[in-house]
Amino acid sequence: MPLLSLAHLTILPADPLDLIECAARAGFEAIGLRIQPPLPGDAVVPVVGDHGMQRAIRRRLRETSLSVLDIEAFWITPDTDINAFRDAFATGAELGARFVLVVGNDPDRTRLADRFAQLCEYARASALIPMLEFIPYSEVRSLSDAHELIVETHASNAGLLVDALHLSRSGGSPADIARYAPGLFHYMHLCDAPAATPPRDEIRAEARGGRLYPGEGELGLAQFIASFPRATPIAIEAPSARHRHLTLAEQAALAARSARAVIGRANADV
Repeated sequence: MPLLSLAHLTILPADPLDLIECAARAGFEAIGLRIQPPLPGDAVVPVVGDHGMQRAIRRRLRETSLSVLDIEAFWITPDTDINAFRDAFATGAELGARFVLVVGNDPDRTRLADRFAQLCEYARASALIPMLEFIPYSEVRSLSDAHELIVETHASNAGLLVDALHLSRSGGSPADIARYAPGLFHYMHLCDAPAATPPRDEIRAEARGGRLYPGEGELGLAQFIASFPRATPIAIEAPSARHRHLTLAEQAALAARSARAVIGRANADV
C-alpha cells in the first residue's frame, strides 16, 4: 500500500491541528497542509508567522507519527509577488514538508514562466519540490500545458501533479501519463466523480465541493493508479457535499476506507 495522505481540501473547515487529528484517527500517514490562501479573499488558519501554532503542529505530528506531504496552495496570478512565498516555504520546510503545490493562473505566458522559474529557485533553497498542478479552470489547463511550462522554464526540480478529476475534466485520460518521464510524478491526487463532464461554468464548483470519494464514481481509478510508478504516494483530495452531514473525522475515515479499497483493487489487477 503506498503512503496515503489527507489533503486539506477534503476537510477544509479543519484547522491544522484538527486536520492532523482526523488524519491520524483515519489511519493516514501524512497530510497536505494549506498554509497559503490560493486567491485573494480565501482564508486559511494562520500558520506562517505564528510560531506557537508551528510548535503545536510539530508536536502533534511527532505524537501521531504523521508527516507533511505537501504545503499549498501557491497560485501564480498576474498580481503574485513570488517573494511573498519565501516565508511560507521556510515554514513548510520547518514542518517537514516535501512538496509545494503550485498552480499557474496568469494568462501572460512569459510572465508566468518567469515567476514559475523564480518560485522553483526559492523552493530549491528550502529543499522543497514544486509540484505543478494543472486545473481546467486555470491558465495551465492540461497535463501537456503543465509539462510545457516545466520544459520552457528548465525547472529541473519541478514535478507534475495529476488530479484524477482534473485529468478527466481537461479531456485527458490515464493513458496520457505514460507520455512523460515517470520521475516527474512524485505523488497523485485521488478522488472520484461521474464520468460525464459538467458544463464549463460548473467545473470549478464540482472541484471545490462536488467530488466523490474513491470508488463512488466512474473515473476508472484502477487504471489511473496503475499509470503511475508503483508505490507512488496518494493524496486524497475529495471535498464532497454528499458527505457533509458527517463530522470531519467521519469524513476522513470514510475517505480513507474508500481509497484503500480502490487501491487494493488496483494493486490486485497489476
